Amino acid sequence: MNFPEVSTDPLERARRLERIHAATLSESDEEETPRPVVAASWQRSLQARIDPNGWQPPIVFAADELEEQRDAHSLASCLPLLRRTLLDEVGECAHIMIVTDETGHILWREGHPSVCRKADDVLLSEGTRWAEETIGTNAMGTTLATGTSVQIHSAEHLVCTYHSWTCAASPIRDPETGEVIGSIDLSGPLHTMHPTLPALVAAASRLAEGELAEQMRRRHMRIVEREMPRLRPSSGESVALLSPYGRVIASEPRNLALPEGAVPRTCGEEFDAGNGRKAVLEPLTEGYLLRTYRVSGVKQRDSVLRLRFTGTWPEVELNDRSVRVGQRHAELLAALTLRPEGLNAEQLTLMVHGEQGNPVTVRAELHRLRARLGNSIVRTKPYRLGVRVEADFTAVRSLLREGRPAAALERYGQGLLPGSDAPVVRAERDELLAGMRAAVLAARDPELLWRFAHTDSGRWDAEVLEQLLETLPVRDWRRAGTRTRLDRLLNDEE
Repeated sequence: MNFPEVSTDPLERARRLERIHAATLSESDEEETPRPVVAASWQRSLQARIDPNGWQPPIVFAADELEEQRDAHSLASCLPLLRRTLLDEVGECAHIMIVTDETGHILWREGHPSVCRKADDVLLSEGTRWAEETIGTNAMGTTLATGTSVQIHSAEHLVCTYHSWTCAASPIRDPETGEVIGSIDLSGPLHTMHPTLPALVAAASRLAEGELAEQMRRRHMRIVEREMPRLRPSSGESVALLSPYGRVIASEPRNLALPEGAVPRTCGEEFDAGNGRKAVLEPLTEGYLLRTYRVSGVKQRDSVLRLRFTGTWPEVELNDRSVRVGQRHAELLAALTLRPEGLNAEQLTLMVHGEQGNPVTVRAELHRLRARLGNSIVRTKPYRLGVRVEADFTAVRSLLREGRPAAALERYGQGLLPGSDAPVVRAERDELLAGMRAAVLAARDPELLWRFAHTDSGRWDAEVLEQLLETLPVRDWRRAGTRTRLDRLLNDEE
């Protein structure tokens, strides 16, 4: 959670933050700097061209449009719970409760009447949009941008208009998809800041997620009760009831592994479910029915997950099927590959996000990764890969161990996930580079040195360039370019 250390005097802390705000935006020298979460948010906001000296959030929804948005949003059912937790139980505290959707639109705002009036004066009101790209750093927008709980106090707001406010917000995630669907926020004047408010907001968001999970469970139970007669597979069949998002909510036999990529898919069309099985998806009133059956004469084969993480972009292939993944999912797959015995959410958080990470975020990312690859591929308790893995970065280490530097360099590419800053990736990337570099230098092979000198890792390595010049023949055309690059490197160092 991104909560600052709370001063006993909020006004004194506000004055200190004003100095930091002014010094940072004017690029003058100041010993103190904004908290990392604030500094990153300011950078995003300034890139969105937010003017710190005068900016207002856009009014997006009129009154009649706002009612439609409220009625359609799943958090509407959580309002009574949130009122009890954040308004009824804290008495006459001078603050307001705000609930937004996933893009920062304020759908509900309730609380102390005088604070509501002050909020209206600065457009902290229903129907406006408080994303970072529309109003700069604020608790609601920043919690949606980071997916973690955030407190923004006084001059930590980028826009000066809101320096007299203090706010704490937490994201709320859909229990089925893991996606952020909104945020809950407490805002008020500076003097209303209290050490317990951020924790109270975080607890309220967890209660709301619990309420949504219970509603999901009841929906799933209704589907099971209604569709139970369909869970009677014919000989050789397996049958599963799926939620509208593809979650297995009942199956026969039990604990049936969901075939990869079952949803979304065209209903009624037979498709390959892997391991010598075919499958067909049937639409239901709510959700889907999935039937799988073995194809006679087809030999079952083991699944293989191929990871190519040493190129410009991560590439994943499952049983010859390309799977599109982003950087964060690639980092998780790298961590799970390097720790085949399995990891819990806290260990993965530390390896991928560092000490500032949030296990809740990692669980949500893993939920989406399992939905993309399949529950039988990414397993839980602990999190691990339940499939044979062929990864280029582990192949590099094996080839170096076997004394085959040329083959290792072929697989090395640009190093492990060159754009990643995840701790586990950095550590493995540095070790692979050290091993690859040592093997190339030890070989004293001009062709090997030439290839390594044209990777991102070796391009500006003085020792590599010097040895390349020593080993290249006198009349080799590559000497001139190598000498030029080495001279430039040595001159820059001087």
